[in-house]
This record gives sequence, structure tokens and C-alpha cells, in this order.
Amino acid sequence: MKSIVNAKKKATRRYGASIWGENHSSFARRETAPGQHGARKKKMTDYGEQLYAKQKLKSSYGNISEKQFAKYYAEAIRRRGDTAENLIGILESRLDNLVYRSKIASTVFAARQMVNHNHILVNGKKVNIPSYMVKVGDVIEVKEKSKQNPLIAASLESATRDIPGYLEVDTKKLTAKYTFIPKFEDVPYACTMEPNLVIEYYSR
Repeated sequence: MKSIVNAKKKATRRYGASIWGENHSSFARRETAPGQHGARKKKMTDYGEQLYAKQKLKSSYGNISEKQFAKYYAEAIRRRGDTAENLIGILESRLDNLVYRSKIASTVFAARQMVNHNHILVNGKKVNIPSYMVKVGDVIEVKEKSKQNPLIAASLESATRDIPGYLEVDTKKLTAKYTFIPKFEDVPYACTMEPNLVIEYYSR
């Protein structure tokens, strides 16, 4: 847990904002980058901006591995339509992300842990793979034995973020129905994301 907290603090300093919505963090206001002798921010090259955008988007989903993220880009290219929008749709369809967006978990890291520890069902069946791709119409549910977890109630009662329109959440039954694949504008990111720069990074 401590390692996750430290990683989140470093990311907040690196990106100048809390990508997970913890906007009270003093680390978001520092002028320096992470490290003992962090240098002041300098103007980046086009490549630097693309890399920065990629790392920030990747981090916002709980530090997805580079290998996994590259696979999502390849899938986004394969699908019809706008590649950037496709990539966002894929990322948002991850099970751990939707558990987080539904406010069943307070952070994407906590959501991933819930999935890993068999607390989550999809259409009534146990799924313990955080990267599982949820389909439109699927219903995510907290396992019956886990519904009394006080951390879930605290997360749902928190006013720090709202449930997005592509999820129908029943806070009493602790279920969340995925109603449609969101577009970029539908996603409640805590800070500015630039998926078009991410696409430029991979298409160099």
C-alpha cells in the first residue's frame, strides 16, 4: 500500500495535477519534477509531449503495463472509426476501471484489488481479471459476502466524483450496468488528457 501511495505522489508531481482526482494534494502544486533534485519544467519536443501524454493516460488507468497498453493501441487501430476514440473506449471497458467509475471502489488501485480478490461478479459469474473487457449490457456486481464492506459504502457516499452516464448504478444492490461505450468527452478525467497525442506517439 505504501508503495502505491508513493507512486501516486510521484505521478501527481510529474503531471502537475492529480490524475486520480485527489486535487487537494500539495504535490500537484510543486514546480519541480520527482526526485531529490527535480529540475524546473522545460519546454518539450513534439516527441516529449507525445510520450508525456501517453504516460499520463496510461497512469490514469492504474499504471497499465506498456505491453498491455500497446495491445490496446493495436486493437484501436484495427477497429473502424477514430483511433483515439477507440482507444478510450477500450480503456474504459476494463473491469477494474468500471468498478472504479461506478464508485464501488475509491481508487482504480482499490478496484483492481477487489477484482483480484474475487469480490466482483460480471453477469453473476466470478471474474478476477482486472483487464477483463466488459461488454455493453453486462452487469457488474459486488459478491454477496462482500457487500457489507464499509470501504464500499464510504466510496459511494464520497462527493469527490460523480458516476458517469455510461453506467447505471444501483447503490442498494451494488450493481453497475455498462450501458454504452463512452466517447472521450463522456469520460470524467480528473485532469486534461490528450489521446490524439498518444496516437501520434504510437504512429511515429
